[in-house]
Amino acid sequence: MKYTTILLVLCLFSMSTLTNAQADRWQQRAEYQMDIDFDVEKHQFSGSQELTYYNNSPDTLDRVFYHLYFNAFQPGSMMDTRSRTIADPDRRVRDRISKLSEDEIGYLRVSTLAQDGKATTFEEVGTILEVQLAEPLLPNSKTVLSMEFTGQVPIQIRRSGRDSEGGIAYSMAQWYPKLSEYDYQGWHANPYIGREFYGVWGDFDVTLSIHKDYMVAGTGYLQNPQEIGHGYEKEGQRVNRPDGDKLHWHFKANDVHDFMWAADPDYRHITKTRANGTELHFFFQPRQGATENWEKLPEVMDEAFNYINKNFGQYHHKKYSFIEGGDGGMEYPMATLITGGRSMTGLASVSIHELMHSWYQMMLGTNESLYAWMDEGFTSYASNRVKNYLRGKGLYSGEVVDNPHTGSYNGYISLARTPQEEALSIHSDHYITNRAYSTGAYSKGAVFLHQMEYIVGKEVFDRALLRYFYTWKLKHPNANDAIRIFEKESGLELDWYREYWVNTTHDIDYGIRRVAGMDNQTIITLERKGLLPMPIDLEISYADGSKELINIPLRMMRGNKAAEDSAVKYTVAEDWPWTHPTYELKINKSRKEIRKIEIDPTKRLADIDEQNNTLNLK
Repeated sequence: MKYTTILLVLCLFSMSTLTNAQADRWQQRAEYQMDIDFDVEKHQFSGSQELTYYNNSPDTLDRVFYHLYFNAFQPGSMMDTRSRTIADPDRRVRDRISKLSEDEIGYLRVSTLAQDGKATTFEEVGTILEVQLAEPLLPNSKTVLSMEFTGQVPIQIRRSGRDSEGGIAYSMAQWYPKLSEYDYQGWHANPYIGREFYGVWGDFDVTLSIHKDYMVAGTGYLQNPQEIGHGYEKEGQRVNRPDGDKLHWHFKANDVHDFMWAADPDYRHITKTRANGTELHFFFQPRQGATENWEKLPEVMDEAFNYINKNFGQYHHKKYSFIEGGDGGMEYPMATLITGGRSMTGLASVSIHELMHSWYQMMLGTNESLYAWMDEGFTSYASNRVKNYLRGKGLYSGEVVDNPHTGSYNGYISLARTPQEEALSIHSDHYITNRAYSTGAYSKGAVFLHQMEYIVGKEVFDRALLRYFYTWKLKHPNANDAIRIFEKESGLELDWYREYWVNTTHDIDYGIRRVAGMDNQTIITLERKGLLPMPIDLEISYADGSKELINIPLRMMRGNKAAEDSAVKYTVAEDWPWTHPTYELKINKSRKEIRKIEIDPTKRLADIDEQNNTLNLK
């Protein structure tokens, strides 16, 4: 009896330990209130920030970290050094930071920082502020961090800055002391080298005082349009500007992990209210050859929203702004900075891509520093589909194509054939070359999804993609979280795909090795020449004009996809163990009855050598 009781206690303890270890992931939360006074003559600003930080983790925190991004724009910074030593520097950066003068550099300097009224100890280390809290922050508790800070806006080099190449006065991204994220992997206080970002979900209440000649655009909802004018006020609303040289722009934004703004005295502002009430705002400098393209953009983006909301999930907010500024195209919560002076196709393309980031970065909040491909790649995949849809509506140049992802496949395969490719599991700042990073994140990341459709089937894939969004919205998903959604929706084991595609640089290369006739049978021998195993769709075209699609699953999938095209005979063959380099398939037809054999007729398999994928028989 005593032995039984002890055994029961031990079992219960073990079960409790396992349960605690598998607890649902928690999310930290931050509520920012900032008042900023901006000097357009000196390109400097001073600010106060009151940050209410919620520690929803199971850990006690005795320190916190802030990002001071503007400090990267100083000679000798890590961003400067990296740009001057990497093999293929970004043309926008190169050695430009090293040549900045004192009045051209960027900086953020914190003068005071208190926790619940008690002084903290802090040190500025490059682009990170290391803070020792006055009191430990216990699990499931909150604290108020109050600071005073000053900043100087650097010459526009990368994303942020003043006096951009396109003539925009201020592109203010990564401009304030921003709390680093703490999650199940710990702190993410990475130095700013120039690539990707990660932030804490929260709310922003920002008041910006700037010269009255400047129009301001950015994240959030303007709270005082009647004091601002500049086209923000509603029709018939009286504008009552305060006295003085400055206007006080008051913005609020909820459920976002960053706050961006831009300002210029020459902005033109147009709006479009969608049928569901979502407001689209467009800010640009009028110029010959570009203004009419900006004027056409609202119709394009309105239709884009229709397709995106249906296929990728409903947009979380009621406002989105397309703002001229920055140095190319860059996504932010509820807004994007994009360069102007573009053709209609170029303007629509960059607008679609940056808008799609609102799904895979702004609403899902993937740690794009660690999983850049889950943001850039998924965004590129979705953008390809959106543009193809708009072609069918006559709102984007070109004809509708069967596979809009061909460019992504070509980019990936071109890199995969070189020794420059690096694994997608590498932190975005630590790639050896910019090419390996960008092609991996954008192209290989996009191929990941379209190839997933090949593995699980289109109907299952489309359901899973929506399920992924709604399951992980506002929750920072990682690579395994994405795979698990596709596993649950398909009933297949797919961890092998993540491990090969993300953690290695193995490539796919299948071929038709031999076809032999024997009585009324034909034996087709396939070979796997690459190191990355995949299921195979093999299409057989017969002399009588009929076709048959034979699906050869991988044994480790523990199942197979369903037929995708009811008009074509579909046969599931015996599975293929990944250890076996060859596979024999017997067809109950004579060799003379077969006209063509083709691996992957839909071209969704990223095979690096398609020359041996098709065999025509006489």
